[in-house]
Amino acid sequence: MTNDSLAAEPDLNDSIYDLVVIGGGINGVGIARDAAGRGLRVLLVEKGDFAGATSSASSKLIHGGLRYLEYYEFRLVREALAERERLLAIAPHIAWPMSFVMPHIAGLRPRWMIRTGLFLYDRLGGRISLAKSKAVTLTNTLLGKPLKALFSQGFTYSDAWVDDARLVVLNALSAQQHGAQLLPRVSFEQAKRVGHFWHIEVKPTEIHPSPEQIPTHIRARMLVNASGPWVESVRARIELNDSILDEGILESNIKTQKQAGLGQLRLVQGSHMVVAQCYEGNHAYILQHTDRRVIFMLPYEHDYTLIGTTDLPLTDPNQQPTMTDAEVEYLCDAVNQYLEHPVKPQDVIWRYSGVRPLMDQGDTDNPSAVSRDYELKIEALNEVVPLLTVLGGKLTTYRKLAEHALDDLSDFCIDLPKGWTDQEVLPGGDIPDGWHGFEAWQTQFIAQYPDLDSEWLASITRRYGTLIPQVLSSLKSQSAPFGVSDLGLHFGGGLYECEVRYLRQNEWAWQAEDILWRRTKCGLHMTVDERISFEKWFKQHNL
Repeated sequence: MTNDSLAAEPDLNDSIYDLVVIGGGINGVGIARDAAGRGLRVLLVEKGDFAGATSSASSKLIHGGLRYLEYYEFRLVREALAERERLLAIAPHIAWPMSFVMPHIAGLRPRWMIRTGLFLYDRLGGRISLAKSKAVTLTNTLLGKPLKALFSQGFTYSDAWVDDARLVVLNALSAQQHGAQLLPRVSFEQAKRVGHFWHIEVKPTEIHPSPEQIPTHIRARMLVNASGPWVESVRARIELNDSILDEGILESNIKTQKQAGLGQLRLVQGSHMVVAQCYEGNHAYILQHTDRRVIFMLPYEHDYTLIGTTDLPLTDPNQQPTMTDAEVEYLCDAVNQYLEHPVKPQDVIWRYSGVRPLMDQGDTDNPSAVSRDYELKIEALNEVVPLLTVLGGKLTTYRKLAEHALDDLSDFCIDLPKGWTDQEVLPGGDIPDGWHGFEAWQTQFIAQYPDLDSEWLASITRRYGTLIPQVLSSLKSQSAPFGVSDLGLHFGGGLYECEVRYLRQNEWAWQAEDILWRRTKCGLHMTVDERISFEKWFKQHNL
């Protein structure tokens, strides 16, 4: 998308949309994609960058959630395991299987409990393509090499990894390809029902590159609040009953709607830290802490290990989530129970935090025990102008959540087609044989560019898949020979000008941080001076 693309609809202010979505995290873009693909006229507004909050601050896993079985959340685990298979199929370039090692520690969960949990985990999701769990010996093996000698036995099982921020952006791209209008850096101001439409006011933020092209007033037949941690504050700016009496709605019905609430939302900060690579191999570790929480150690960006997560209660969604020193100490203590060579707070290279909006059913004071399931709440008067609010949810189940949301809204649409998003791959994901064939495709692709660094090509295949030719040709049309000079300026950390231009023009990357930390993770591989230099260059060049 270029800055001029908003001009494609000069009558945008006068347009009527079937559906307006508030929120550009994974649930919002997932709903926009599904709705646009079913033929609805869709508009999405997001006050910041896509995946600018919770959706880029996850553990980067698509998983069933092994620990959720302890809380008897069988429905959630079953759905998440089935979705893990679907996401591997539709996004084989940004998602791949990962083996997890669980060292057994006496005095916590007994072996029979772990075996039972893994048995269920292997089978709840139906037919799976990943390796099943098994007991393993850790002594004198690669899996046990980084661990203390006392951990001689354990278990392995399979889950999957995903680039969370790119998952959001690719869903946004797909939504756009199916006709949705997407407006990042545009804040939702307020909405009210007038007759059979929502009247919605929005405003471009100060950093929007083309504020003059943004509508200020929008009309829609249906409205979705998918604003994550801000769902309650957004709901407070939505008037359900304004000007409805003229439409003949019964006063008793209005009173019922006024009394309807969203229920209790619990905000929990989850923090992660990145350190230099702690161990060899592409496997991950799931470690039981003495407080019965589990901590992940994950291979990250080739040279690093990602460690997380924490559960810290919050009250204000507008409070910038920041990993505390206490959280760093907590994670260090947790992993050092297992590691032969301990991790120290001064080893932390990068840290990040996100706010999880969880449904609080009031049955526990433990943030880790609060459900990661979701709820869709519809408020409608006289079966028209519905408001659908998304509560809770997790990265893995976003596609199914979106499908359920559209199915629920089908009561307000005539002949709405059935769901389709489990069949169409995300942009760049049309790899022969999917994730099974990715390495073969990658090897063949890299061989086409002998003059370019193979490691760099391997890294960008994992970001763009079959979209790479568009990235490479953003500065020069692809014709042989194609050398490193054709990539443009190198800013450090494997970030070249051609990729920056592609992201700016096609993926709404309007700030330097959008590129350094979300569209890519090149910021992690750059020095402080390189990041500062790139930020200056980016501001000076209106691409």
